[in-house]
Amino acid sequence: MLNAVQTGTRTVDGATVEVHADTEAMARAAADEALGVMRAAVEARGVAHVMFATGNSQLAFVRMLVEETAGVPWADTVVFHMDEYVGVGPDHPAGFQHWIRRRIVEPARPRAAYYVEGLGDATAECSRYAGLLRAHPLDLCCLGIGENGHLAFNDPPVADFADPLDVKLVELDSACRMQQVHEGHFAGLDAVPTHAITVTIPALLRAGRVLAIVPEARKAEPVRDALTGPVATSCPASALRTIRHATIHLEPESARLLPD
Repeated sequence: MLNAVQTGTRTVDGATVEVHADTEAMARAAADEALGVMRAAVEARGVAHVMFATGNSQLAFVRMLVEETAGVPWADTVVFHMDEYVGVGPDHPAGFQHWIRRRIVEPARPRAAYYVEGLGDATAECSRYAGLLRAHPLDLCCLGIGENGHLAFNDPPVADFADPLDVKLVELDSACRMQQVHEGHFAGLDAVPTHAITVTIPALLRAGRVLAIVPEARKAEPVRDALTGPVATSCPASALRTIRHATIHLEPESARLLPD
Protein backbone atom coordinates (compact mmCIF):
# COMPACT_ATOMS: atom_id res chain seq x y z
CA MET A 1 0.00 0.00 0.00
CA LEU A 2 0.97 3.66 0.29
CA ASN A 3 2.87 5.72 2.78
CA ALA A 4 1.26 8.91 4.03
CA VAL A 5 4.01 11.13 2.62
CA GLN A 6 5.30 8.96 -0.21
CA THR A 7 4.51 10.30 -3.66
CA GLY A 8 4.04 8.07 -6.65
CA THR A 9 1.59 5.75 -8.35
CA ARG A 10 0.16 2.48 -7.06
CA THR A 11 -2.81 0.28 -7.82
CA VAL A 12 -5.42 -0.74 -5.26
CA ASP A 13 -7.49 -3.55 -6.72
CA GLY A 14 -8.63 -2.09 -10.05
CA ALA A 15 -8.01 1.59 -9.32
CA THR A 16 -4.88 3.65 -9.93
CA VAL A 17 -3.87 5.80 -6.95
CA GLU A 18 -1.54 8.76 -7.40
CA VAL A 19 -0.13 10.68 -4.43
CA HIS A 20 1.25 14.06 -5.49
CA ALA A 21 3.67 16.41 -3.75
CA ASP A 22 1.02 19.01 -2.92
CA THR A 23 -2.44 20.23 -3.91
CA GLU A 24 -1.10 22.24 -6.83
CA ALA A 25 0.67 19.21 -8.29
CA MET A 26 -2.45 17.11 -7.72
CA ALA A 27 -4.63 19.66 -9.56
CA ARG A 28 -2.14 19.87 -12.42
CA ALA A 29 -1.99 16.09 -12.88
CA ALA A 30 -5.76 15.69 -12.73
CA ALA A 31 -6.29 18.54 -15.19
CA ASP A 32 -3.77 17.03 -17.60
CA GLU A 33 -5.52 13.66 -17.39
CA ALA A 34 -8.91 15.29 -17.95
CA LEU A 35 -7.54 17.21 -20.92
CA GLY A 36 -6.34 14.00 -22.54
CA VAL A 37 -9.71 12.29 -22.13
CA MET A 38 -11.62 15.28 -23.46
CA ARG A 39 -9.38 15.68 -26.50
CA ALA A 40 -9.62 11.98 -27.31
CA ALA A 41 -13.42 12.08 -27.15
CA VAL A 42 -13.60 15.11 -29.42
CA GLU A 43 -11.20 13.55 -31.90
CA ALA A 44 -13.24 10.33 -31.93
CA ARG A 45 -16.81 11.71 -31.98
CA GLY A 46 -16.63 15.47 -32.22
CA VAL A 47 -17.88 16.00 -28.66
CA ALA A 48 -16.87 15.26 -25.06
CA HIS A 49 -19.45 14.59 -22.33
CA VAL A 50 -18.04 15.49 -18.93
CA MET A 51 -19.54 15.42 -15.43
CA PHE A 52 -18.10 17.53 -12.63
CA ALA A 53 -18.41 17.42 -8.86
CA THR A 54 -18.71 20.62 -6.85
CA GLY A 55 -17.50 21.66 -3.40
CA ASN A 56 -14.40 23.16 -1.88
CA SER A 57 -12.23 20.11 -2.58
CA GLN A 58 -12.69 20.60 -6.32
CA LEU A 59 -11.68 24.26 -6.47
CA ALA A 60 -7.98 23.79 -7.25
CA PHE A 61 -8.65 21.21 -9.95
CA VAL A 62 -11.43 23.17 -11.63
CA ARG A 63 -9.42 26.38 -11.54
CA MET A 64 -6.48 24.54 -13.11
CA LEU A 65 -8.60 23.00 -15.86
CA VAL A 66 -10.59 26.14 -16.66
CA GLU A 67 -8.03 28.89 -16.17
CA GLU A 68 -4.56 27.40 -16.50
CA THR A 69 -4.77 24.53 -18.99
CA ALA A 70 -4.31 25.32 -22.66
CA GLY A 71 -6.10 23.46 -25.39
CA VAL A 72 -9.16 22.21 -23.49
CA PRO A 73 -11.85 21.68 -26.16
CA TRP A 74 -14.58 23.51 -24.28
CA ALA A 75 -16.45 24.50 -27.44
CA ASP A 76 -16.97 20.79 -28.12
CA THR A 77 -17.76 19.79 -24.53
CA VAL A 78 -21.15 19.13 -22.93
CA VAL A 79 -21.10 19.63 -19.14
CA PHE A 80 -23.12 17.76 -16.53
CA HIS A 81 -23.14 17.85 -12.76
CA MET A 82 -24.05 15.09 -10.36
CA ASP A 83 -26.45 16.34 -7.70
CA GLU A 84 -28.65 19.14 -6.40
CA TYR A 85 -30.60 19.91 -3.25
CA VAL A 86 -34.35 19.55 -3.43
CA GLY A 87 -35.95 22.97 -3.08
CA VAL A 88 -32.85 24.92 -4.14
CA GLY A 89 -33.08 27.07 -7.24
CA PRO A 90 -30.47 27.90 -9.89
CA ASP A 91 -29.28 31.10 -8.23
CA HIS A 92 -29.03 29.86 -4.64
CA PRO A 93 -25.41 30.57 -3.56
CA ALA A 94 -25.08 27.10 -2.01
CA GLY A 95 -26.66 25.32 -4.98
CA PHE A 96 -24.56 23.13 -7.21
CA GLN A 97 -26.03 24.48 -10.44
CA HIS A 98 -24.82 27.90 -9.29
CA TRP A 99 -21.36 26.45 -8.53
CA ILE A 100 -21.01 24.83 -11.95
CA ARG A 101 -22.32 27.85 -13.82
CA ARG A 102 -20.05 30.30 -12.00
CA ARG A 103 -16.82 28.29 -12.05
CA ILE A 104 -17.07 26.31 -15.28
CA VAL A 105 -19.83 27.36 -17.66
CA GLU A 106 -19.47 31.14 -17.56
CA PRO A 107 -15.66 31.28 -17.86
CA ALA A 108 -15.14 28.23 -20.13
CA ARG A 109 -18.23 28.56 -22.38
CA PRO A 110 -18.81 24.88 -23.19
CA ARG A 111 -21.09 23.81 -26.04
CA ALA A 112 -23.88 23.04 -23.57
CA ALA A 113 -24.53 22.44 -19.89
CA TYR A 114 -27.31 20.27 -18.50
CA TYR A 115 -28.27 21.05 -14.92
CA VAL A 116 -30.07 19.05 -12.27
CA GLU A 117 -33.03 21.23 -11.32
CA GLY A 118 -33.81 21.35 -7.61
CA LEU A 119 -37.20 23.02 -7.93
CA GLY A 120 -40.36 21.30 -9.08
CA ASP A 121 -41.28 17.61 -9.18
CA ALA A 122 -38.19 15.72 -7.97
CA THR A 123 -39.37 12.37 -9.32
CA ALA A 124 -39.92 13.82 -12.77
CA GLU A 125 -36.53 15.53 -12.62
CA CYS A 126 -34.82 12.23 -11.84
CA SER A 127 -36.36 10.72 -14.96
CA ARG A 128 -35.50 13.73 -17.10
CA TYR A 129 -31.85 13.80 -16.07
CA ALA A 130 -31.49 10.03 -16.42
CA GLY A 131 -32.71 10.42 -19.98
CA LEU A 132 -30.09 13.06 -20.67
CA LEU A 133 -27.35 10.77 -19.37
CA ARG A 134 -28.58 7.94 -21.60
CA ALA A 135 -28.54 10.28 -24.58
CA HIS A 136 -25.07 11.62 -23.76
CA PRO A 137 -22.90 8.75 -22.41
CA LEU A 138 -20.19 10.20 -20.21
CA ASP A 139 -16.61 10.21 -21.43
CA LEU A 140 -15.32 11.56 -18.13
CA CYS A 141 -16.60 11.84 -14.57
CA CYS A 142 -14.62 14.08 -12.22
CA LEU A 143 -15.72 13.49 -8.64
CA GLY A 144 -14.65 13.87 -5.03
CA ILE A 145 -15.00 11.77 -1.90
CA GLY A 146 -17.17 13.09 0.91
CA GLU A 147 -16.28 13.17 4.59
CA ASN A 148 -18.61 10.19 5.09
CA GLY A 149 -17.16 8.43 2.04
CA HIS A 150 -19.97 9.43 -0.27
CA LEU A 151 -19.77 9.72 -4.05
CA ALA A 152 -22.07 12.52 -5.21
CA PHE A 153 -24.94 12.33 -2.67
CA ASN A 154 -24.80 8.56 -2.37
CA ASP A 155 -24.36 8.53 1.41
CA PRO A 156 -23.81 5.18 3.18
CA PRO A 157 -27.51 4.69 4.08
CA VAL A 158 -28.69 5.09 0.47
CA ALA A 159 -25.69 3.97 -1.60
CA ASP A 160 -26.29 0.96 -3.85
CA PHE A 161 -23.48 -0.48 -5.96
CA ALA A 162 -26.07 -2.24 -8.14
CA ASP A 163 -28.60 0.58 -8.20
CA PRO A 164 -31.19 0.02 -10.94
CA LEU A 165 -31.65 3.79 -11.26
CA ASP A 166 -29.27 6.30 -12.84
CA VAL A 167 -30.68 9.28 -10.92
CA LYS A 168 -32.66 9.13 -7.69
CA LEU A 169 -34.12 11.14 -4.82
CA VAL A 170 -32.25 10.61 -1.54
CA GLU A 171 -32.38 11.70 2.08
CA LEU A 172 -29.07 13.19 3.20
CA ASP A 173 -27.47 11.81 6.34
CA SER A 174 -26.29 14.10 9.14
CA ALA A 175 -22.59 13.70 8.35
CA CYS A 176 -23.17 14.79 4.79
CA ARG A 177 -25.25 17.77 5.86
CA MET A 178 -22.67 18.81 8.46
CA GLN A 179 -19.98 18.78 5.77
CA GLN A 180 -21.93 21.51 3.97
CA VAL A 181 -21.90 23.56 7.19
CA HIS A 182 -18.17 22.96 7.74
CA GLU A 183 -17.43 24.13 4.21
CA GLY A 184 -19.28 27.39 4.88
CA HIS A 185 -22.19 26.88 2.50
CA PHE A 186 -24.87 27.07 5.21
CA ALA A 187 -24.97 28.84 8.58
CA GLY A 188 -26.11 25.76 10.48
CA LEU A 189 -27.45 22.24 10.16
CA ASP A 190 -31.08 23.39 10.18
CA ALA A 191 -30.44 25.44 7.04
CA VAL A 192 -29.14 22.47 5.01
CA PRO A 193 -31.80 20.77 2.89
CA THR A 194 -32.68 17.24 3.98
CA HIS A 195 -33.13 15.75 0.50
CA ALA A 196 -31.33 15.86 -2.83
CA ILE A 197 -31.36 14.47 -6.34
CA THR A 198 -28.22 12.50 -7.14
CA VAL A 199 -26.66 10.53 -9.95
CA THR A 200 -26.20 6.98 -8.63
CA ILE A 201 -22.96 5.07 -8.21
CA PRO A 202 -23.39 2.78 -11.26
CA ALA A 203 -24.10 5.81 -13.46
CA LEU A 204 -21.06 7.68 -12.12
CA LEU A 205 -18.71 4.74 -12.64
CA ARG A 206 -20.10 4.00 -16.11
CA ALA A 207 -18.18 6.97 -17.50
CA GLY A 208 -15.35 6.06 -19.85
CA ARG A 209 -12.86 7.53 -17.37
CA VAL A 210 -13.35 8.39 -13.69
CA LEU A 211 -11.11 10.83 -11.85
CA ALA A 212 -11.42 11.21 -8.08
CA ILE A 213 -9.75 14.44 -6.96
CA VAL A 214 -9.36 14.30 -3.19
CA PRO A 215 -7.24 16.87 -1.32
CA GLU A 216 -7.31 18.02 2.34
CA ALA A 217 -6.67 16.41 5.72
CA ARG A 218 -10.40 16.12 6.46
CA LYS A 219 -10.62 13.52 3.69
CA ALA A 220 -7.86 11.30 5.13
CA GLU A 221 -10.23 8.98 7.00
CA PRO A 222 -12.63 8.32 4.11
CA VAL A 223 -9.66 7.86 1.77
CA ARG A 224 -8.19 5.27 4.15
CA ASP A 225 -11.53 3.51 4.47
CA ALA A 226 -12.09 3.55 0.71
CA LEU A 227 -8.69 2.09 -0.12
CA THR A 228 -7.99 -0.24 2.80
CA GLY A 229 -11.39 -1.28 4.13
CA PRO A 230 -13.98 -3.58 2.63
CA VAL A 231 -15.65 -2.75 -0.66
CA ALA A 232 -19.01 -1.96 0.89
CA THR A 233 -21.65 0.76 0.99
CA SER A 234 -20.47 1.68 4.49
CA CYS A 235 -17.87 3.64 2.50
CA PRO A 236 -19.39 4.27 -0.93
CA ALA A 237 -16.07 5.48 -2.36
CA SER A 238 -14.72 1.95 -2.01
CA ALA A 239 -16.63 1.23 -5.24
CA LEU A 240 -13.82 3.02 -7.09
CA ARG A 241 -11.69 -0.07 -6.49
CA THR A 242 -14.06 -2.21 -8.55
CA ILE A 243 -13.25 -0.53 -11.87
CA ARG A 244 -10.03 -0.29 -13.87
CA HIS A 245 -10.74 3.08 -15.45
CA ALA A 246 -10.46 5.17 -12.26
CA THR A 247 -7.58 7.34 -11.08
CA ILE A 248 -7.66 8.60 -7.49
CA HIS A 249 -5.58 11.77 -7.15
CA LEU A 250 -4.36 12.51 -3.59
CA GLU A 251 -1.84 14.78 -1.87
CA PRO A 252 0.08 14.16 1.39
CA GLU A 253 -2.66 15.39 3.72
CA SER A 254 -5.45 13.29 2.21
CA ALA A 255 -3.12 10.27 1.95
CA ARG A 256 -1.60 10.57 5.43
CA LEU A 257 -3.54 7.65 7.01
CA LEU A 258 -2.72 5.12 4.31
CA PRO A 259 -0.37 2.37 5.49
CA ASP A 260 2.99 1.54 3.92
